[in-house]
Amino acid sequence: MPDDVRPASLSEGRFDGRAEFDAILRAALSAAAQHGWKEIVFSDPDFADWPLGERASIEALQAWSASGRRLVLLAQRFDVLERAHARFVPWRRMWDHIIECRATGKAAGAEVPSAIWTPAWFVHRIDPERSRGVSGTDAASRRALREAIDECWRLARPAFPASTLGL
Repeated sequence: MPDDVRPASLSEGRFDGRAEFDAILRAALSAAAQHGWKEIVFSDPDFADWPLGERASIEALQAWSASGRRLVLLAQRFDVLERAHARFVPWRRMWDHIIECRATGKAAGAEVPSAIWTPAWFVHRIDPERSRGVSGTDAASRRALREAIDECWRLARPAFPASTLGL
């Protein structure tokens, strides 16, 4: 299935609450693996409340990961992700060659959106504190979200290395 076709299993419209957001993320990871999406962008200030450390999430990411794929992670900081998602960190190390991570830090004007972006579909948590937002395929909304992510990416620096080299 081409990247620009949204699988029917993915939601469209408003969502409200952590349980709904978690279910949407799980469905997105499953769809990515099932349909071989080439690129996925995860964006969040710190990924603290994303279910990335769950066994099912890692299994879906493992099934998705292959040559020619790309996962982009944008955050304000990654320290919470490293501490809170113990299964994700080793998976990230193993697949370093398909993952790009950047952090904005405290860059002025760099409010990192809480979102998932793909060429065909998006999720945007407009109110991350209450896990409220929208998901869908609308091209204008998807483009606006990608522009916001790209602007933060431009201000960000490489972060969350797969390994730390030192003397």
